[in-house]
Amino acid sequence: MLTQKKSYSIYTLFMENSNLWSLRLGFSNRESSKIEQLGIEKFLKQSFYTKYDKQLPSFLEDDPKTLSEIKEFRQKIKNTDSEEQKKLLKDQLRNSIELKKWWIDKFKTEEFPLREKMVLFWHNHFVATAQKVKVNYWVYQHNQLLREHAFGNFKELTKKVIHTNAMVRYLDNIDNKKDKINENLSRELLELFTIGIGNYTEDDIKNGARALAGLGIGEEEAKYRRIFEDNGNKTYFGKTGNWKADDLVDIIFQQKNTPYLITRKILKWLLYDTPSEDLVQYYGDYLREENYEIKPLLTKIITEEFTKSHLGSKIKDPLVYLFQLTEELQVKEVDNAVIAYYLKQQGMDLFNQVNVKGWDGGNSWLTSQIYLQRNNIADLLCNGRTISRKSFKNIPDEGEAPKMSFDKIEPTVLFDTNANNKQIIEALCQRLLFTVDEDTQKDMENILKYDFDPKEANANNAVLRLFNYIVKKPEYQLI
Repeated sequence: MLTQKKSYSIYTLFMENSNLWSLRLGFSNRESSKIEQLGIEKFLKQSFYTKYDKQLPSFLEDDPKTLSEIKEFRQKIKNTDSEEQKKLLKDQLRNSIELKKWWIDKFKTEEFPLREKMVLFWHNHFVATAQKVKVNYWVYQHNQLLREHAFGNFKELTKKVIHTNAMVRYLDNIDNKKDKINENLSRELLELFTIGIGNYTEDDIKNGARALAGLGIGEEEAKYRRIFEDNGNKTYFGKTGNWKADDLVDIIFQQKNTPYLITRKILKWLLYDTPSEDLVQYYGDYLREENYEIKPLLTKIITEEFTKSHLGSKIKDPLVYLFQLTEELQVKEVDNAVIAYYLKQQGMDLFNQVNVKGWDGGNSWLTSQIYLQRNNIADLLCNGRTISRKSFKNIPDEGEAPKMSFDKIEPTVLFDTNANNKQIIEALCQRLLFTVDEDTQKDMENILKYDFDPKEANANNAVLRLFNYIVKKPEYQLI
């Protein structure tokens, strides 16, 4: 993993406790002033109690929602000619893009974005991709459930998630029937959602699948169908009974190792790409004491870790990278569809993870290909160009890439027009890099020379060149 030299001044520590934590608890430096003004505890309380939008997005109003509407839509596709089929399917695809844009807008506009940060975490924990679920309304329902319970009880959220139409569809539980068992949901409930590999047996998976047999698509949530249920006794973690979905979750959460998988993932999501096992156990034990309530766990982790210095412990995910970049450049013209496209280029396709394990994070965010993509995006924006939203208006046929056109933008970087070159370099580095070695300092002084006049008409262009250099540094990729 990338590391950087740690050398702290009072100002560096100030920046770490505001800008760095703004990136960890949100998606850019936008919250740094709030964190500094309110203090971390008040900032968390504000984050926990902010309201969220519960209204169905307008673009989903005409999308099929009920089972009868979905059946009718599928029948219409089956019975129409190929051109009409293409149009119907493109309408669905267009709405799936609108769903991404709708969510990206929340990332951009929420005053306290920690809830959306946690929605994204749960989205990557309880994976159910749009590509396989295929019903936009079910994907939206799943996403809203994660939003509603973002700071709630982990056990209760687990129960609710495995009763979503999106999840039973995604993990093939619609094919799980008495005497014809499908183990996918049962396996992932243990391996990826709750207790982790090494803490259960194959018999637990088999009997869990029997308990989940018959749990299939319902009107608003998954329902058992009597003719497909298995009502015989099953032994699960040593307990025998006619268990159903909620019973499985109750039994799992009685096991001693259950809190550690989710605690490790939360630490990795917010703070450390490789959290220590001591920290995982310490916070995991606390989560169990708090009966799996997420709000007190987040409060404890954030308030205790806030006092520590751990620069460079985490590689920025694509969303943090993009939002920090566009906000530092004060670019408002980048359309949400373009943001979604950039995210996909960097391996973070919203609603469409590659597999049920979700995005790995860490070093996977900085492969040579993704690093190149980041540099290309920085060049594009710093040079005053962005992909036009028109590029995404006409949905291409499956397998085709959209034809790109570009719009002009006017990026600008805030700097003190009364400062000299070294002062401007220092201010940008404190905001973006935090620590700088001697060679990097010389390179930056060659870009912004000693005779730089910050009041000249072209001063912004010179600072933009410096900014572009900084955001391509390996150290910029870290928080």
